[in-house]
Amino acid sequence: MKIRRTVAKTLPRADAVSSHLCRRLKQLRQERRWSLDALAKASGVSRSMLSQIERAKANPTLAVTFRIARAFGMSVGELVEVPGASPSVTVIRADDRAYHYRSDKNSTIRTLSPLNLEKDVEFYEVRLQQGGALQSAPHYSGTREFLTAQKGRVRVESAGDGEELNPGDSANYRADTPHAIVNIGKGEAVVFLVVIYR
Repeated sequence: MKIRRTVAKTLPRADAVSSHLCRRLKQLRQERRWSLDALAKASGVSRSMLSQIERAKANPTLAVTFRIARAFGMSVGELVEVPGASPSVTVIRADDRAYHYRSDKNSTIRTLSPLNLEKDVEFYEVRLQQGGALQSAPHYSGTREFLTAQKGRVRVESAGDGEELNPGDSANYRADTPHAIVNIGKGEAVVFLVVIYR
């Protein structure tokens, strides 16, 4: 019970979020030296509505908030996030099945990066059974993968090239072309994989 009361105190009240959004909207607009008319044109939200939001006279719908966030090149979460409302440290537990990206007889892929973030970097733990391989189609142009072997021996293949890795070895390679990670050792192989989209 004590933990629940403590958590409740850290959650922002709806009026605090609304008040923060009003200030944040004005701050972002002024940082960009945009007039209300300029923001209205960029977002598709009327000038009068934007003015009312800034003066805390109107509470925007999710659709309006989304348009405003998009105009600033942000997600809705980034726009409305109240400083200090989110914990400084988040944990992904090893046994949390929600983060098991894919499992089959040859491989298990577990994401180590938060699922709820819009991101251009992803972090995975990949377990390959003996003889198993993770074959991947090309990702977006400019995508690269960074891999570190933690256990076993693997072969990394990309764009017709290949390299063998032992525990502790790292490699980076193009991922905008067909690529693969192959377990060439005896027993299970474990690698940590970072995917960077450009």
